Amino acid sequence: MNTFGKICFWAKNFIFPQSCALCGKSLINADEMRYGLCGSCQSSFACIPGPYCGFCGKPLVSELDLCLPCRNEKERSYNRLWTLFPYTGKYRKLLGAYKFRKNPGLADFLAEKIPPVINANCELKDAVIVPVPPRPGKIKQTGWDQVDYLIKKLVKTDRGLTVSRCLKRRKSRAQKQLDRTDRIINMKGRIFIKGKAPETAVIIDDVITTGSTMEACASVLKEAGTRNVFGLCLFYN
Repeated sequence: MNTFGKICFWAKNFIFPQSCALCGKSLINADEMRYGLCGSCQSSFACIPGPYCGFCGKPLVSELDLCLPCRNEKERSYNRLWTLFPYTGKYRKLLGAYKFRKNPGLADFLAEKIPPVINANCELKDAVIVPVPPRPGKIKQTGWDQVDYLIKKLVKTDRGLTVSRCLKRRKSRAQKQLDRTDRIINMKGRIFIKGKAPETAVIIDDVITTGSTMEACASVLKEAGTRNVFGLCLFYN
Protein backbone atom coordinates (compact mmCIF):
# COMPACT_ATOMS: atom_id res chain seq x y z
CA MET A 1 0.00 0.00 0.00
CA ASN A 2 1.47 3.37 -1.02
CA THR A 3 1.50 6.49 1.18
CA PHE A 4 -1.70 7.90 -0.29
CA GLY A 5 -3.42 4.55 0.19
CA LYS A 6 -2.34 4.42 3.83
CA ILE A 7 -3.66 7.93 4.45
CA CYS A 8 -7.03 7.01 2.90
CA PHE A 9 -7.12 3.79 4.90
CA TRP A 10 -6.58 5.51 8.24
CA ALA A 11 -8.89 8.41 7.37
CA LYS A 12 -11.69 6.00 6.47
CA ASN A 13 -11.31 4.09 9.71
CA PHE A 14 -11.12 7.28 11.75
CA ILE A 15 -14.40 8.53 10.29
CA PHE A 16 -16.07 5.12 10.21
CA PRO A 17 -14.49 3.10 13.05
CA GLN A 18 -14.62 -0.66 12.59
CA SER A 19 -15.52 -3.32 15.12
CA CYS A 20 -14.63 -7.00 15.26
CA ALA A 21 -16.97 -9.11 13.10
CA LEU A 22 -17.31 -11.64 15.92
CA CYS A 23 -17.02 -10.03 19.36
CA GLY A 24 -17.80 -6.41 18.46
CA LYS A 25 -14.68 -4.91 20.06
CA SER A 26 -13.16 -1.83 18.43
CA LEU A 27 -10.33 -2.58 16.02
CA ILE A 28 -7.27 -0.61 17.04
CA ASN A 29 -4.46 -1.36 14.60
CA ALA A 30 -3.95 -1.85 10.87
CA ASP A 31 -3.72 -5.64 11.14
CA GLU A 32 -7.05 -5.88 12.95
CA MET A 33 -8.70 -3.46 10.53
CA ARG A 34 -7.42 -5.38 7.54
CA TYR A 35 -8.88 -8.68 8.72
CA GLY A 36 -12.00 -7.29 10.40
CA LEU A 37 -11.11 -9.26 13.53
CA CYS A 38 -9.56 -8.21 16.81
CA GLY A 39 -6.28 -9.81 17.83
CA SER A 40 -7.95 -12.06 20.40
CA CYS A 41 -10.41 -13.47 17.87
CA GLN A 42 -7.67 -13.94 15.29
CA SER A 43 -5.54 -15.98 17.67
CA SER A 44 -8.51 -18.11 18.74
CA PHE A 45 -8.92 -19.62 15.28
CA ALA A 46 -6.59 -22.55 14.96
CA CYS A 47 -6.94 -25.64 12.81
CA ILE A 48 -8.17 -28.64 14.78
CA PRO A 49 -5.16 -30.84 15.68
CA GLY A 50 -4.80 -34.22 13.99
CA PRO A 51 -4.63 -37.04 13.30
CA TYR A 52 -6.83 -36.57 10.23
CA CYS A 53 -8.73 -38.91 7.97
CA GLY A 54 -6.54 -39.72 4.97
CA PHE A 55 -9.43 -39.11 2.59
CA CYS A 56 -11.84 -36.42 3.83
CA GLY A 57 -9.36 -34.56 6.04
CA LYS A 58 -11.60 -34.44 9.12
CA PRO A 59 -10.03 -35.13 12.55
CA LEU A 60 -10.11 -38.76 13.64
CA VAL A 61 -11.63 -39.61 17.01
CA SER A 62 -10.65 -43.22 17.60
CA GLU A 63 -10.21 -44.49 14.04
CA LEU A 64 -6.96 -45.14 12.24
CA ASP A 65 -6.15 -43.76 8.78
CA LEU A 66 -9.79 -43.35 7.62
CA CYS A 67 -12.91 -42.22 9.44
CA LEU A 68 -15.89 -44.57 9.51
CA PRO A 69 -17.98 -42.63 6.93
CA CYS A 70 -15.11 -42.72 4.43
CA ARG A 71 -14.63 -46.45 4.97
CA ASN A 72 -18.27 -47.02 4.11
CA GLU A 73 -18.43 -44.43 1.32
CA LYS A 74 -18.50 -45.49 -2.29
CA GLU A 75 -15.58 -44.53 -4.50
CA ARG A 76 -15.25 -40.81 -5.11
CA SER A 77 -13.95 -38.94 -8.15
CA TYR A 78 -11.46 -36.89 -6.17
CA ASN A 79 -8.22 -38.31 -4.78
CA ARG A 80 -8.58 -36.78 -1.35
CA LEU A 81 -9.81 -33.74 0.52
CA TRP A 82 -8.42 -31.29 3.04
CA THR A 83 -10.60 -29.38 5.51
CA LEU A 84 -9.55 -26.72 8.01
CA PHE A 85 -12.26 -25.85 10.52
CA PRO A 86 -15.45 -27.45 11.88
CA TYR A 87 -18.66 -25.69 10.91
CA THR A 88 -19.72 -25.23 14.53
CA GLY A 89 -19.64 -22.59 17.24
CA LYS A 90 -17.32 -19.66 16.61
CA TYR A 91 -16.15 -21.18 13.33
CA ARG A 92 -19.70 -21.18 12.00
CA LYS A 93 -20.10 -17.60 13.18
CA LEU A 94 -16.90 -16.67 11.32
CA LEU A 95 -18.16 -18.08 8.03
CA GLY A 96 -21.56 -16.49 8.57
CA ALA A 97 -19.95 -13.09 9.14
CA TYR A 98 -18.03 -13.48 5.89
CA LYS A 99 -20.58 -15.17 3.68
CA PHE A 100 -23.89 -13.66 4.77
CA ARG A 101 -22.88 -10.36 6.38
CA LYS A 102 -20.33 -9.71 3.64
CA ASN A 103 -17.29 -8.77 5.68
CA PRO A 104 -14.70 -8.71 2.88
CA GLY A 105 -11.76 -8.30 5.27
CA LEU A 106 -12.38 -11.82 6.52
CA ALA A 107 -11.44 -13.10 3.06
CA ASP A 108 -7.85 -11.96 3.72
CA PHE A 109 -7.84 -13.81 7.03
CA LEU A 110 -9.28 -17.02 5.55
CA ALA A 111 -7.18 -16.89 2.37
CA GLU A 112 -3.97 -16.94 4.38
CA LYS A 113 -4.94 -20.32 5.86
CA ILE A 114 -4.87 -22.05 2.47
CA PRO A 115 -1.26 -21.74 1.15
CA PRO A 116 0.27 -23.60 4.14
CA VAL A 117 -1.94 -26.61 3.30
CA ILE A 118 -1.03 -26.49 -0.38
CA ASN A 119 2.69 -26.06 0.32
CA ALA A 120 2.77 -28.86 2.89
CA ASN A 121 1.39 -31.52 0.53
CA CYS A 122 3.50 -32.63 -2.42
CA GLU A 123 0.37 -33.90 -4.24
CA LEU A 124 -0.71 -30.30 -4.65
CA LYS A 125 2.52 -29.13 -6.24
CA ASP A 126 1.70 -27.47 -9.57
CA ALA A 127 -2.03 -28.02 -8.95
CA VAL A 128 -4.34 -25.46 -10.53
CA ILE A 129 -6.91 -23.79 -8.26
CA VAL A 130 -10.46 -24.45 -9.49
CA PRO A 131 -13.19 -22.62 -7.53
CA VAL A 132 -16.61 -24.21 -7.14
CA PRO A 133 -18.85 -22.25 -9.54
CA PRO A 134 -21.81 -20.23 -8.23
CA ARG A 135 -25.42 -20.87 -9.19
CA PRO A 136 -26.62 -18.76 -12.13
CA GLY A 137 -28.23 -15.64 -10.73
CA LYS A 138 -26.52 -15.89 -7.35
CA ILE A 139 -24.32 -12.84 -7.88
CA LYS A 140 -27.31 -10.84 -9.07
CA GLN A 141 -29.29 -11.98 -6.05
CA THR A 142 -26.65 -11.63 -3.33
CA GLY A 143 -24.24 -9.14 -4.90
CA TRP A 144 -21.20 -11.38 -4.86
CA ASP A 145 -19.72 -14.87 -4.93
CA GLN A 146 -17.88 -15.46 -1.66
CA VAL A 147 -15.79 -18.34 -3.05
CA ASP A 148 -14.48 -16.41 -6.04
CA TYR A 149 -13.74 -13.38 -3.86
CA LEU A 150 -11.74 -15.66 -1.57
CA ILE A 151 -9.80 -16.99 -4.57
CA LYS A 152 -8.88 -13.44 -5.64
CA LYS A 153 -7.49 -12.78 -2.18
CA LEU A 154 -5.72 -16.15 -2.22
CA VAL A 155 -3.87 -15.32 -5.43
CA LYS A 156 -2.70 -12.03 -3.90
CA THR A 157 -1.49 -13.97 -0.85
CA ASP A 158 0.46 -16.48 -2.95
CA ARG A 159 1.21 -15.17 -6.43
CA GLY A 160 2.68 -18.51 -7.46
CA LEU A 161 -0.78 -20.08 -7.63
CA THR A 162 -2.63 -20.58 -10.91
CA VAL A 163 -6.42 -20.31 -11.13
CA SER A 164 -8.78 -21.78 -13.71
CA ARG A 165 -12.47 -20.89 -13.62
CA CYS A 166 -13.22 -23.68 -16.05
CA LEU A 167 -16.20 -25.07 -14.15
CA LYS A 168 -19.63 -23.60 -14.76
CA ARG A 169 -23.00 -24.38 -13.21
CA ARG A 170 -26.45 -24.67 -14.67
CA LYS A 171 -29.48 -23.41 -12.82
CA SER A 172 -30.35 -25.46 -9.75
CA ARG A 173 -31.78 -25.10 -6.26
CA ALA A 174 -29.58 -23.92 -3.40
CA GLN A 175 -27.93 -26.94 -1.75
CA LYS A 176 -28.48 -25.62 1.79
CA GLN A 177 -32.25 -26.14 1.35
CA LEU A 178 -31.90 -29.88 0.67
CA ASP A 179 -31.14 -33.12 2.50
CA ARG A 180 -28.35 -35.50 1.50
CA THR A 181 -30.30 -37.48 -1.09
CA ASP A 182 -31.82 -34.39 -2.72
CA ARG A 183 -28.43 -32.66 -2.82
CA ILE A 184 -27.03 -35.49 -4.93
CA ILE A 185 -30.02 -35.37 -7.28
CA ASN A 186 -29.91 -31.58 -7.44
CA MET A 187 -26.28 -31.56 -8.61
CA LYS A 188 -26.61 -34.31 -11.21
CA GLY A 189 -25.74 -32.87 -14.61
CA ARG A 190 -25.58 -29.31 -13.25
CA ILE A 191 -21.82 -28.82 -13.47
CA PHE A 192 -20.06 -28.57 -16.84
CA ILE A 193 -16.66 -27.51 -18.08
CA LYS A 194 -15.84 -24.65 -20.38
CA GLY A 195 -12.31 -24.53 -21.72
CA LYS A 196 -9.34 -26.77 -21.04
CA ALA A 197 -9.23 -28.96 -17.95
CA PRO A 198 -6.01 -28.73 -15.90
CA GLU A 199 -3.86 -31.83 -15.46
CA THR A 200 -3.97 -31.54 -11.67
CA ALA A 201 -6.69 -29.56 -9.93
CA VAL A 202 -7.56 -28.59 -6.39
CA ILE A 203 -11.23 -27.63 -6.08
CA ILE A 204 -11.85 -24.97 -3.43
CA ASP A 205 -15.13 -24.38 -1.63
CA ASP A 206 -16.06 -22.64 1.59
CA VAL A 207 -17.93 -25.47 3.33
CA ILE A 208 -18.57 -29.15 2.70
CA THR A 209 -21.59 -30.98 4.09
CA THR A 210 -22.48 -34.10 2.11
CA GLY A 211 -19.76 -33.71 -0.53
CA SER A 212 -22.23 -33.82 -3.41
CA THR A 213 -21.06 -30.51 -4.91
CA MET A 214 -17.41 -31.51 -4.60
CA GLU A 215 -18.14 -34.88 -6.21
CA ALA A 216 -20.04 -33.28 -9.08
CA CYS A 217 -17.16 -30.90 -9.80
CA ALA A 218 -14.52 -33.61 -9.50
CA SER A 219 -16.33 -36.06 -11.78
CA VAL A 220 -16.68 -33.43 -14.52
CA LEU A 221 -12.96 -32.63 -14.32
CA LYS A 222 -12.03 -36.31 -14.46
CA GLU A 223 -14.26 -36.87 -17.49
CA ALA A 224 -12.62 -33.86 -19.16
CA GLY A 225 -9.15 -35.34 -18.72
CA THR A 226 -7.87 -34.08 -15.37
CA ARG A 227 -5.61 -36.82 -14.01
CA ASN A 228 -5.62 -35.87 -10.32
CA VAL A 229 -8.38 -34.01 -8.54
CA PHE A 230 -8.15 -32.83 -4.95
CA GLY A 231 -10.46 -30.78 -2.79
CA LEU A 232 -9.89 -28.13 -0.14
CA CYS A 233 -12.70 -26.71 1.99
CA LEU A 234 -12.40 -24.15 4.75
CA PHE A 235 -15.17 -25.67 6.88
CA TYR A 236 -16.60 -29.17 7.29
CA ASN A 237 -20.06 -30.02 8.56
